[in-house]
Amino acid sequence: MTHRTNVWAQSIRAGALALLTTATGAIAQNADPAPGFAGDYLAARQASFIGDFKAAAHHYGRALAFDPNRGELLERAILAEMSLGDFGRAALLAQRMTEAGLDSQIAQMAAITHAATKESYATIIQAVDDKKGIGPLADGLVKAWAQLGTGDMSAALLSFDAVSKMQGLAPFAAYHKALALASVGDFESAAAIFDGDEAAGMGSTRRGTMARAEILSQLGRAPEAVTLLDDSFGTELDPELKQMRSALEAGEKLPFSHVRTPKDGMAEVFYTLAGALSNEGSDDLTLLYSRMAEALRPDHTDAILLSGEILSGMQQYDMAEQTFSQVPPEDPSYHAAVMGEAEALRDQGDVAGAIAALEDLAQKQPDLTVAHTTLGDLYRQEERYADAVSAYTTALGLFEEEGPRQWFLYYARAISHERQDQWTEAEADFRKALELNPEQPQVLNYLGYSLVEQKTKLDEALDMIERAVAARPDSGYIVDSLGWVLYRLGRYEEAVPHMEKAAELMPIDPVVNDHLGDVYWAVGREREAEFMWHRALSFVDWEDAAAEADPERIQRKLEVGLDQVLAEEGAPPLERAAVE
Repeated sequence: MTHRTNVWAQSIRAGALALLTTATGAIAQNADPAPGFAGDYLAARQASFIGDFKAAAHHYGRALAFDPNRGELLERAILAEMSLGDFGRAALLAQRMTEAGLDSQIAQMAAITHAATKESYATIIQAVDDKKGIGPLADGLVKAWAQLGTGDMSAALLSFDAVSKMQGLAPFAAYHKALALASVGDFESAAAIFDGDEAAGMGSTRRGTMARAEILSQLGRAPEAVTLLDDSFGTELDPELKQMRSALEAGEKLPFSHVRTPKDGMAEVFYTLAGALSNEGSDDLTLLYSRMAEALRPDHTDAILLSGEILSGMQQYDMAEQTFSQVPPEDPSYHAAVMGEAEALRDQGDVAGAIAALEDLAQKQPDLTVAHTTLGDLYRQEERYADAVSAYTTALGLFEEEGPRQWFLYYARAISHERQDQWTEAEADFRKALELNPEQPQVLNYLGYSLVEQKTKLDEALDMIERAVAARPDSGYIVDSLGWVLYRLGRYEEAVPHMEKAAELMPIDPVVNDHLGDVYWAVGREREAEFMWHRALSFVDWEDAAAEADPERIQRKLEVGLDQVLAEEGAPPLERAAVE
């Protein structure tokens, strides 16, 4: 986002936080809950705290049976219902508040959203004029779209222009004005806004770019639309963008589908709000607005995906899966919904379910690179390295041209080969990754470290790791690698400061502490070595210990010392190398 976009996002967050504080803080100022509903009230509060909106709505509903017109409970219940996406129920509760003479901005949000679903545009305009809208950050845009809904385009344009004069809102007002013009067929005026600097920031978002491409297509400017997509997204396009680009190249005129009706326009307002908040650490607020967008436009796939992502982040995995499932298989973004669902399954511990979902996606869309890549990553995390190699190989075979962005696939496949002791294949892939991204510190470190473990090309390994450290001096893993390669070269004194720094950067990592112990032993600091080995043992996961931090080997070093352990293993004894 541009600086101006960020200003608006900060303003939205401040206003939205004030709004939510009003809804969630008012009850604390009231008298203690009546004994009849204390249990449901407390259960609802706890459910709201952990993001279990279904349970919260249920318990607030039960509490309201004891005290039907209690404003604080009504607000909280409305908030829970909106977070669930049930705006019919939220609107009924909002109406109860109005009938009881209670003012609530949360209730107004629910009422306006429900009115928009019914296309009651005059009601929305009146609510905004009566200062009973959503708030100053959105009311101008909502009113403009409602005016368009009544057929008054002139009034709508004036409202968009009025919003543009508010601090930080000009790009958003221009963006929505362009969408409104395009929705009624005035593509020339819409294109003029995008071609200028008025919609800066918003025009370069994914949705803004796609809307602009559709507008250019309608104007017979397909080559410009293709160039726009290429400049914005590169050559590695997802299915929706690939479909759009292919249609443009085939000479097809793209319909303007971004905003088809004033109701769609309001949905876009709410999605814009959600998008501005999504990087601000305000998941509850982001969900509220993405749900509002969904309510007005059930096929707003981006809003559905955002809601699912937020719910997954809140650890509400069942709700996240249910939300992702709303995206039908024929939708071009279906793959994103499946991957979101797979991530939710993995995060709740159902790794088998996540793999099954991704395998099904890869089978149904075999030409989708990201499906095979994501599946390969999950296989690798589950130590199914042969399957990971197969998935990465399939993904690499789908690229028409070789490019720098493919370095990670070669790197990940190299790791999968290395874990299977297939060093020839691993080294080839590591070097291919470096060919595509020559100074990539992760690759330099992993290849350099692996060469040290292979006890080959040690000078080259040292050079690689030194370059990695120069690029990432605060990476404990990479600094540890430098210390370890110096240790392997017999340059023990030189290894000490690097290993000590690595231990400072990663004080509870068992491998780093074990390595530092070995280095201390090599320079004759045996008591310090034993201390570090004890520390390493205290941090080892005995059920899933890494081979580099084998707890039994560390325990044996504590019993007999490193020299004896090396002798028992048939390894060369410690030998100080001559320092050049």
